[in-house]
Amino acid sequence: MFSIIFKSIAGIVILLILFSVIVSVMGFNSFTEALLEQYYEGAVRTAETAAMELDVSRMEEYAQSGGTTEAYQEAWERMSRLCNSSGSTFIYVIRPDLTDYGHITFLFSTISDTSRYSLYDFGFVRETTNEEYKEKYRRLYEGDSEQELVIRDKGYIETDPHITAMVPLKDDQGKTTAILCVQRQMDKLVNVRNTYIGKVFVIMAGLMVLVIIGQFIYLHRVLLRPVKTITAEASRFAEENKAANQKLSETVKNHDEIGLLALSIDRMEERIMQYVSDLTKVTAEKERIHTELSLANRIQANMLPNIYPAFPDRSEFDIFASMDPAKEVGGDFYDFFLVDDDHLCIIMADVSGKGVPAALFMMASKIILANNAMSGKSPAKILTDTNAAICANNREEMFVTVWLGILEISTGRLTAANAGHEHPVLMRPNGRFELYKDRGGMVIGGINGLQYREYEIQLQPGAKLFLYTDGVPEATGMDKTKFGLDRMLSALNENPPAEPAEIVKAVRTSVDSFVQEAEQFDDLTMLCLVYKGPS
Repeated sequence: MFSIIFKSIAGIVILLILFSVIVSVMGFNSFTEALLEQYYEGAVRTAETAAMELDVSRMEEYAQSGGTTEAYQEAWERMSRLCNSSGSTFIYVIRPDLTDYGHITFLFSTISDTSRYSLYDFGFVRETTNEEYKEKYRRLYEGDSEQELVIRDKGYIETDPHITAMVPLKDDQGKTTAILCVQRQMDKLVNVRNTYIGKVFVIMAGLMVLVIIGQFIYLHRVLLRPVKTITAEASRFAEENKAANQKLSETVKNHDEIGLLALSIDRMEERIMQYVSDLTKVTAEKERIHTELSLANRIQANMLPNIYPAFPDRSEFDIFASMDPAKEVGGDFYDFFLVDDDHLCIIMADVSGKGVPAALFMMASKIILANNAMSGKSPAKILTDTNAAICANNREEMFVTVWLGILEISTGRLTAANAGHEHPVLMRPNGRFELYKDRGGMVIGGINGLQYREYEIQLQPGAKLFLYTDGVPEATGMDKTKFGLDRMLSALNENPPAEPAEIVKAVRTSVDSFVQEAEQFDDLTMLCLVYKGPS
């Protein structure tokens, strides 16, 4: 039972994590881009201002002065003041080796008073940092680039991120004679980014805790507790065959299919007990049991769709089904209903055993399947959640085989899953009925925690789908031989273009002719769907 809570909460938490990751990444990138833009603009403006402070026509004189002339010292003082006032880390002027740009020579080098880095002396020569810097120097000297930018930022774990803006210093003939660089550390960007990530983690953890608590309370109250109560009452009634002290509808107050199931079981218990009380006085035990089961048969029949045409206002498809129990009540059932305007859910199932226990188990299984289907889940998810709900309180160790499909009416795409049921039969347009050997899973109610698989069939206009329980191929004749799949396919292919109702009746006629006077061994349940295409 708790597996449903776990799976539901896990799904919501996964969605919350994905949403948080997406929002975090978007916010992370936005923060980074905005701050980088500020750093970039500040560095470029500082570089342009510094370039104006230098007399480019005297650059050769500065280079030959050795850094000792009065004019050089004045220029250096101006650059140093600008470095401190602009918040830059370094402002320096370099000349690269023009042969391969593998080395640079410092002409000017100023550093912020608050910086922890060292100052390069005039004429200091070192290797170019990397190939990126080489390419930047080459474009400033040989190309038409008026400014270049280098960002050294490896992300959250980067220990020394910075940004360097470069502008060429050109003489009167427009020839680049040196490169002026402004470097700014990006400690603030890293701090803001780290703070943002920390807050996101805290908020996400808090939301997940709230979601887990809220979802647990909601599922336990709305779904799990009433289903457990109904299943326990169904098992109790099957064992004791007497009405409960308090009605299920008074305990389970859901205004949905679960509430209808509780009300149906209340009515069934009331009517069976009333019949038992009345008939005990005037009839034999056998007649009493027969009357009770007749009532159960009517209740069971009324729970299955039995008004045709089932969807008179839908021209895209037609459907017909029948269920003939071997006893007064049976364990076979079928169902079909619209999940929404464009999706039709189809169910064919066979409960283990016969009689009242199978009928009660059948009704509980039918409601749980329909309730899961109406929530918009996929066929595989419907079977998985139904199996978990039934296994949680299945003291009678009963099980049910289920074939469930959801037809997308507008496209003809049929998504289906099989839990230990018979293979469906498919007829392509203008073709013949053929067995579709799908891959089935374990029966529902056998093992908790199973995961079911689904598959897709594309129905073209004119295609037909035939579903059945094992009572059809296993119908036994007077000579103890079985009807078999081959005879069933032959009956289907006597008139493939026929309407669904005629096809179902033709198979039933063929079965009756085969078994003749032999007693019906198992329930006979069949369903036929024809897909006519979108309206």
